[in-house]
Amino acid sequence: MATIHYITQVQIGFGSLDTLNEGCRQLGLKHPLITTDPGIARTDILAQVTRHLDIPYEIFDQTPPNPNERAVRAAAKIYRDQQCDGVIAIGGGSSIDLGKAVTVCATHEGPLKHFAFIEGGATHITAAAAPLIAIPTTAGTGSEVGRGALIILDDGRKVALISPHVVPKLAICDPTLTLGLPKMLTAATGMDAVTHCMETFMSAAYNPPADGIALDGLQKAWANIELATQEPANREARLNMMCASMEGAMAFQKGLGCVHSLSHSLGGINPKLHHGTLNAIFLPAVIRFNAPCESMVGEKKLQRMARAMGLPAHGDIARAVEEINDRLGLPAKLSQLGVERSSFEHIIEGAFADHSHKTNPREATRDDYIRMLEESL
Repeated sequence: MATIHYITQVQIGFGSLDTLNEGCRQLGLKHPLITTDPGIARTDILAQVTRHLDIPYEIFDQTPPNPNERAVRAAAKIYRDQQCDGVIAIGGGSSIDLGKAVTVCATHEGPLKHFAFIEGGATHITAAAAPLIAIPTTAGTGSEVGRGALIILDDGRKVALISPHVVPKLAICDPTLTLGLPKMLTAATGMDAVTHCMETFMSAAYNPPADGIALDGLQKAWANIELATQEPANREARLNMMCASMEGAMAFQKGLGCVHSLSHSLGGINPKLHHGTLNAIFLPAVIRFNAPCESMVGEKKLQRMARAMGLPAHGDIARAVEEINDRLGLPAKLSQLGVERSSFEHIIEGAFADHSHKTNPREATRDDYIRMLEESL
């Protein structure tokens, strides 16, 4: 038996920012906190969004590339001190994840680790969580429709807060905000979307709607990621990438796998490493590891992914990922990012503790993780 829930209200398309003020009204927001990052604050993106608001708001614009507990505390303090009544998160997955954490920490008692999924914290997050509107400015994480937030705790662990109560009440996906995204960020976030679609489709969990959504997202992302990277102002490519990003996150309600258990762990060890880039590097090794799995073979998952990618039915998907990474100009190996073998045990320890480890279609052992890391190094 499967319980399936999809998922929240989404406004998607060019001009969808026009719905922001009405969305605030429907949710009863009269004084929200905006969470964003220094990069967004330095551009006109913040102004593009706030010009649609006719209510007062506060701003926290110090979200780090990998959001951490210290930043969550600082933003939550502004929320409480200024008596805010909701959050509007503007940016990539980091700003949206931080916004999600604020909706919990500003309305619940206890340290952040109390709400971590790995600590049994899902039951501690209640409907008291503040309402959240998510406005993505990248096409990759899909956090605007996700039920989780990844935060680095004070103790260094990168953990997930997972609950239906942190799903944004409204996602506004306006590709206008991605038109100026730099090439490498377009590529890295785009491969994050590709990974979400692939990895959730490979998961053995039973969720046919998620499988269908994942394949559609994969088809859109694979057909448009290079075009969006090479032609940043291409509106059709940007719309398709934003749609693929959203679909990847809608699908990963089903579960992810070893790509994410490894990238979450390594991203916690070195927060300067970009999550989408790590996913792009790990994906080929994990595809090869999963290929012999009974559910992959019996359900012909590799062939179905190949068709969505425009490859021959028995094409080498892992090799195709390596080739597109190369064409996009992304790093091919972890060693190019300064990762060394000496960190393997630490990475593996974190991967075993990560929630994505348990939903990989094939159970990975320590030796399996070592082989995947060696192949990716």
